[in-house]
Amino acid sequence: MSVPTTPSRRSVLLGGAAALGLTALGTTQAGASSVDRLTDPFTLGVASGDPDHHSVVLWTRLAQNPLADNGLGGMPDRPYLVEWEIATDERFRRTVRRGVELARPQSAHSVHAEVEGLRPGSEYFYRFRAQGHVSEAGRTRTAPAPGTLRTDLTMCFASCSHFGAGHFTAYKRLAEDEPGLILHLGDYQYEYAAGANDVRKVLGPETRTLENYRLRHAQYKTDPDLQFAHATAPWLVVWDDHETENNWADEVPEQPDPDFLTRRKNAFQAYYENMPLRRTARPRGIDMQLYRRLQWGNLINFHMLDTRQYRDDQACGDGVRANCDARLEPTRSITGEEQERWLLDGLRRSRARWDVLGQQVFFSQIDLTPGAPQGYNMDAWDGYKANRDRIAEGLGRTRNGVVLTGDVHRHWAAEIKSDYTDPTSRGLGTEFVTTSITSGGDGNDDPNAGVLAENPHVKFHKNRRGYIRTKFTADELRADYRILPHVRQAGAEASTAASFAVADRDPSLHRV
Repeated sequence: MSVPTTPSRRSVLLGGAAALGLTALGTTQAGASSVDRLTDPFTLGVASGDPDHHSVVLWTRLAQNPLADNGLGGMPDRPYLVEWEIATDERFRRTVRRGVELARPQSAHSVHAEVEGLRPGSEYFYRFRAQGHVSEAGRTRTAPAPGTLRTDLTMCFASCSHFGAGHFTAYKRLAEDEPGLILHLGDYQYEYAAGANDVRKVLGPETRTLENYRLRHAQYKTDPDLQFAHATAPWLVVWDDHETENNWADEVPEQPDPDFLTRRKNAFQAYYENMPLRRTARPRGIDMQLYRRLQWGNLINFHMLDTRQYRDDQACGDGVRANCDARLEPTRSITGEEQERWLLDGLRRSRARWDVLGQQVFFSQIDLTPGAPQGYNMDAWDGYKANRDRIAEGLGRTRNGVVLTGDVHRHWAAEIKSDYTDPTSRGLGTEFVTTSITSGGDGNDDPNAGVLAENPHVKFHKNRRGYIRTKFTADELRADYRILPHVRQAGAEASTAASFAVADRDPSLHRV
C-alpha cells in the first residue's frame, strides 16, 4: 500500500499511514532466527478497550496464517516480543508511551498492553511492531477526569454479528460516525457450523474445543469492516450466549452435555484472547470476571453486566411461555446475588448524570403473544421478574437510568415502568435495544403492530440490521436508530429510522 504524503485521520485508521516513522520503534526480538522469521503477523488488526481517565488497553494477536485449522494463526510454538507505541498525533512524531509485551503461544500470541500515565479526555494513536512488521494504526481515547460533567460523548453500540448471515457493513458505517466509544453487547461471534443458506462460508465445525473457538474468532477478525471499527475507538465488551453456546445458563447447557464445563472454559479463554480486556478479566478455569464499571467523568457511569455466567436456568423449559409461575419466584436471578449487590451498590453511590447498564437481553417487560394469555421470553429479564424489579427500582433512584440491550435482532425503544399494567405509572428509566449487525439477514418492514399494541410502554420497533448511535450531554441523551437496507450484499448505506431524546430527570422517550 502506498503511503500518502499528508495522511488524513481516515487514512490512518484504514492503514494508509501505518508505515510512517518506523524508526521510532525498536527491532529487538527474543531468540529470533531466520528460520522462524514471520510474514506479516498483524492480519487480525488492532483494538483498544476499557479506557479510564489515565489508561487504556491496547490489543493485537499475531497470526501470519489466521485461518490455520489449529486456531494458532500459523505461528511457531515460541513466544515473540511485540513492541507498542502510543502518540498524540497521527504521524507518531509525538510518542508519549512505548513498551514491549511477550506474545505467548499459550495465549494464541495475543497481546494485552495496559498503558498508563495518559492524559484524561485525550485522543491517542497506537500501533505495534514484531520482527520488522508494523501493524496498522488505531485511534483510542481516555475517559474525562473524575468530576468532569460538561463534556459530550458520541457512543455507538452493537450486537449479534453472525459471519455467515451477511456482510459486516454496519460495523463500517458505525466507524464512519467516528464515535468516542463503542459498546458491544454480546454475540460477537456465533458457535454454529456453516449453514446451507449462509452468505459467507463459516469455517470449522460447531465450536467446542479451544482450537475451534480460536479459529472462529480469527475468521471474524479477518473482516476489514470489523477491523476498521476496532481501530476507530476504544470498545467496552460483554458477551451473551453465542460466544459459548445458545441460551446457556451458568453451568447448564442448552441441551444435556457432560462436557459443557470444558466447552465453557475453552470459550472463555478464546474470548479473552481476542478482546481488548484488562488482566482482571483473565479466565480462571471456568470463571471469568466480566462485569465491571467504567466512569466517563461525572457524565456517565457504565455498568457492564454479565447475564449468562451466574443466572439460574431458564424457567418452564425456556422459550416464550404463558402462565409460567416459576418466573415469579423471588429467588430466581439472572445476575446472581453478588453481581446484583455490586450493581445496586453502584447505583446507590452514583453521582453521575447518567447511569447506563450495558447488558444483553430485553430488560423491560414485553408481552410477545398478542391477545390472551400473555407470553414472556424466559431467556430475558421477564423470566427473572423479581431480580429485574429490584434492579429497576435501583435504577429509578438514580438521576437518569438507561438500559442498553442487544440479543433480539430488532430495534426497540421502551420506557421502564414501575407498573406495566398502568401506562401512567412512574417511569424508572429508558431502554434502547439495538438490532443485529447481520443476524437474521436483511430483515423486513413488518411493523409488529400486534406486539406494540400489547405493550404501550414500547415506542418503536424496526426489523432491519444496523446499530444505535447515541450522544450524551449533561442535559440530554439522544439515540439514533441506524439501519441498513440489506446485509446479504456488501456496501449498503446507513440511514436513521427514528431518533429519540431523553431529557435530564425525565425518564420518558420523546421522538425527534
